[in-house]
Amino acid sequence: MSSDTALRADALAKRFGRRGGWALRDCAFRLPTGRVCAVVGPNGAGKSTLLSLAAGLTAPTEGDLAVLGTTPARARHRVGYVAQDKPLYPQLTVAETLRMGADLNPGRWDAELAGHVVEGLDPAARVRTLSGGQRTRVALALALGKRPELLLLDEPMADLDPLVRHELMGTLMGQAATHGTTIVLSSHVIAELEDSCDHLLLVAGGRVRLAGEIDELLAAHLRVSGAAATTDLGPHSVVESRVTGRQLTALIRPAGPLADDWRATAPTLEELVLAHLRGAGAPNPTEERAA
Repeated sequence: MSSDTALRADALAKRFGRRGGWALRDCAFRLPTGRVCAVVGPNGAGKSTLLSLAAGLTAPTEGDLAVLGTTPARARHRVGYVAQDKPLYPQLTVAETLRMGADLNPGRWDAELAGHVVEGLDPAARVRTLSGGQRTRVALALALGKRPELLLLDEPMADLDPLVRHELMGTLMGQAATHGTTIVLSSHVIAELEDSCDHLLLVAGGRVRLAGEIDELLAAHLRVSGAAATTDLGPHSVVESRVTGRQLTALIRPAGPLADDWRATAPTLEELVLAHLRGAGAPNPTEERAA
């Protein structure tokens, strides 16, 4: 495994219990290091399960997942993880929680960065007295203070107010730019991630439906419209199409020049994601090039 790969999944699958349903099934993707990756999809799609596997908190039922070129268990000291429920010790104060982080990460702990994330919180306040957004900031301080090479964040901004969300996203982007930290953020709110991320993992129904560099994925698709009765999509791969009255609109992967009777525009990230969730989908262009 080369050092330029943060995560690689091959036929990855996870089922909870012998008779339980599959949370993930037959997932394959590669995430290069240094990326800020959006993991998007509907609730229950398998996003949290994927991050838990990457953090080494649970083991795959089938297939393989490599983290930073090794197993998730061996990479754990190089990985920061903030779970959706932000588990913390409720009886500890903010200051005691950060001291615990320093004790658990000798030689790696960045007290200045951790302190910046919780700036404004009362150091003597016990975790159980904090609001949801304040607990999120403490959990993020623990993860960032570790100076991880890979940072896994499961719905990290859901309970933060817009100003704090903006400030913390700035801090995360600074870490990616300054230290080359690979950041993986899961969310079902695409607009929350669109301006910050450069890589996409689209998860739906326990499967990775789309994966790759966002700019490349957008460039490989077009949003087209034309008269439903007179236009023909011909050889192009259709991700999703809709007819409203006499107008047909579609998201396609063009296989060549378009006919003159089509009007074409570049899709937004939200249009791309929603079309792949609603439609039958087309092959992943990044996978095709790697084949």
